[in-house]
Amino acid sequence: MVDTTVDRLEPYRVELTGYCYRMLGSGFEAEDAVQETLLRGWRSLDRYDERRASLRTWLYRIATNVCLDMLRGARRRALAMDLSGPSRAGAEIGAPATERAWVQPVPDDLVLPADGGPEEQAVRRETIRLAFVAVLQHLPPRQRAVLILRDVLCWRAEEVADLLGTTVAAVTSALQRARTTLRAAGVTPGEPLRPDDRAQRDLLARYCDAFERHDVTALVAMLHEDATISMPPFRWWIRGRAEIRQALLAPGTCEGARLVPVAANGSPAYWQTRPDQDGVHVPFGLVVLDVWQGLVTGSTTYLDPGRLVQLFGPPAQPRPPVGALPAGPPRVTGPIAGRRAAHR
Repeated sequence: MVDTTVDRLEPYRVELTGYCYRMLGSGFEAEDAVQETLLRGWRSLDRYDERRASLRTWLYRIATNVCLDMLRGARRRALAMDLSGPSRAGAEIGAPATERAWVQPVPDDLVLPADGGPEEQAVRRETIRLAFVAVLQHLPPRQRAVLILRDVLCWRAEEVADLLGTTVAAVTSALQRARTTLRAAGVTPGEPLRPDDRAQRDLLARYCDAFERHDVTALVAMLHEDATISMPPFRWWIRGRAEIRQALLAPGTCEGARLVPVAANGSPAYWQTRPDQDGVHVPFGLVVLDVWQGLVTGSTTYLDPGRLVQLFGPPAQPRPPVGALPAGPPRVTGPIAGRRAAHR
């Protein structure tokens, strides 16, 4: 009976995790939410009535309730640019904020179903970009659920109303308010990773090459004039080519570091590794890039590698060639009670 139940529920894991990630803004919390969703589903499957809703809809209803419970009283997750004004290069970096303050990265394979054509995959990648997920956090939780279900997952208003136990009119009103809030907040322009885009592939190859040679002039030439750099968990961030150039020229900044591709947030992303005292490269941070119209517009480096390795897996070995496109981290498989449980 247990094996049969797992077989019925497990195929929905990835899309449910994508939904929960957009709701919660954390890969770790999204995993926890889906774990709880599938456990509740397993315990209640004998009471599931397929005449009232499809199994998929039933699981989304459970997942929505789990997320709403987790969001009750929680502070909004954000990016550094949402928390303070820009700093100056060379300024004190300050004390770290708590993990709960930040929109956290997520592995692509955890949240992006493998099915669907190139256009559908591009939309999926776009809606897990850090900037998009950060803007979603401006919405009240139920409005957030409505917008994700309607505009991202393309559910009909009647389906969303049934899932939330409300009316179509209420769903339509909530969607209008959510769209207004998103327009006012503004999503930072950016392109998802496009593996078949030669221009983007060339930009990333040149960026990685310049980074690893610590060629500051070449790096700055590939930046948008208003590009940003941030390093969670610190609130410190800087904007603009001149500030970034000054920061990169500071002694000891990134010399000897390498970039190892990793699939994160539907975006160009890399483990930054640095040599330890024995000369062995170890993870220093996880870098997620924003690119737009042939330039790098932002770089977010998460400086909690020990925790993030538990979610993403370690940098791929042997090291790929410089500028290679990100490849998915190793997947961890297993039954509902055990998948990726090591970080708990």
